[in-house]
Amino acid sequence: MEPVVVVSLVLAVAAAIAIAVRERRSADRSQHAVELLRRSAEGLQEHVRSLDEDRSTMGNVLSSMEEGVVLVAPTSRVRLSNAAAERLLGTRPLTVSEQLPMAFQEAARKAAAGGTAVGVEVETGSPSRWARAAAIPVSDDGSVLLVMRDVTEAKRLEAVRRDFVANASHELKTPAASIQAAGETIRAAAQDDPSVIPRFAEQLEREAIRLSRIVSDLLDLSRLETGDELDEEVGLDQVVKEELDRFEEAARDGGLTLSMDLASVPSVRGSARDLSLLVRNLVDNAIRYTRPGGRVDVSLSGEGEEVVLSVADTGVGIPTRELPRIFERFYRVDRARSRETGGTGLGLSIAKHVIENHGGTVNVASELGRGTRFEVRLPAAVT
Repeated sequence: MEPVVVVSLVLAVAAAIAIAVRERRSADRSQHAVELLRRSAEGLQEHVRSLDEDRSTMGNVLSSMEEGVVLVAPTSRVRLSNAAAERLLGTRPLTVSEQLPMAFQEAARKAAAGGTAVGVEVETGSPSRWARAAAIPVSDDGSVLLVMRDVTEAKRLEAVRRDFVANASHELKTPAASIQAAGETIRAAAQDDPSVIPRFAEQLEREAIRLSRIVSDLLDLSRLETGDELDEEVGLDQVVKEELDRFEEAARDGGLTLSMDLASVPSVRGSARDLSLLVRNLVDNAIRYTRPGGRVDVSLSGEGEEVVLSVADTGVGIPTRELPRIFERFYRVDRARSRETGGTGLGLSIAKHVIENHGGTVNVASELGRGTRFEVRLPAAVT
C-alpha cells in the first residue's frame, strides 16, 4: 500500500475517532442534563406532593376542630374558615363586614390595630347560639385569626348551677328558720306559757324532718350525677312490692286506693338501691298530688326486651305547658300544695337520673284535673 494512502487512511480513522469522541461527550453532557432535569422534576413533584399533604393535613385538622376558625386578611376578606365556624355563624363567611357579627368585626379591627388579642362574647346565628371568640393578630400586615367556640351549653349549665344554688339555699333556709323560731318560742314558753310547748315542739319536729329529707335528696342526687355501680341483677317486681308496702299506711291515711298489678318480668341490670329510689319517688309523687277518694295504680309488665313500669294517679294533673320542666331540680307546678304536702321538689329529678343511668326512658301523659301517668321503660338484663 502506498504511504500516501496509509497516511490518508490513518488520518481518516483519527478524524472518525475524534468525531465519535466529540459525539460521545456531547451525548454524555446531554444525558447528564437530562438526568439533572429528571431529578429536578422529581424534586418538584415531591415538593408539590408535600404541599398537598400539608394542605390536606391542615384541612383535616381544621375540619375536625370544635372551635371555629376564621382567617381575616388586611382587606377584610376572609381567607379561610372551617366547618365549625360556618355552623356557628350559620353561613360561610366571605368578608368581615357582611357575614360576621358586629362584635366580631370590632374585635378583629382592635386586634389588627393594637397588635394584641381581643376577647368577645356574642349571641348569634339562627337558632340563637352564644359564641365566645378571641381575635389574634398573626402577622405585621394586619391579618387576624378569629378563634370562636360555642358556649351555649356552658352558659345553660352555669344558669342551672346558679338556679340550683339559689333554690337549694332557699329550700334549706325555710325549714331552718322555722326550726329556729320554734326553738326560741319553746324556750320563752317554758316559763311564760308551758301549754304551747307541745304545739311548737310538733312544728319543730315537722320542719326538722323536712330539712332532713331535703339534705337526703340532695345527697342522692349528687351521687346519681356522678354515676354508680350498676352490676346487680335486680328483680323489679320485688322492688315495687316492697316499696308499695311502705306506702300502704300513707295511702290509707290520705283516703286513697293503692293498687298494684305485677306481672312476672325479666331482671334489670343495675342498682337495687337506685331502682327503689325510682319507684319510691314516683309513687310518693302520685300520692302527694292525689286528693282523698282518688287512686294510684302501679303496674309492671314485660314488652320484648324491656321492662315497663307504670305509675298512674287520678290526681290534680299537670298543665301541658309545664310538662317539659317537671324533671328540673326544685321545680314545682304548684308550690303552695308542695309545701303543704312536704315535698322537696327533687323527687322527679332523682327519678329521671335513675332512669337515664339504667339506659331507660320515661314518658309522661297528664290532663289537668284528671291525673297523670308515668311510664318507665328499662332494658331487661341480658342473660
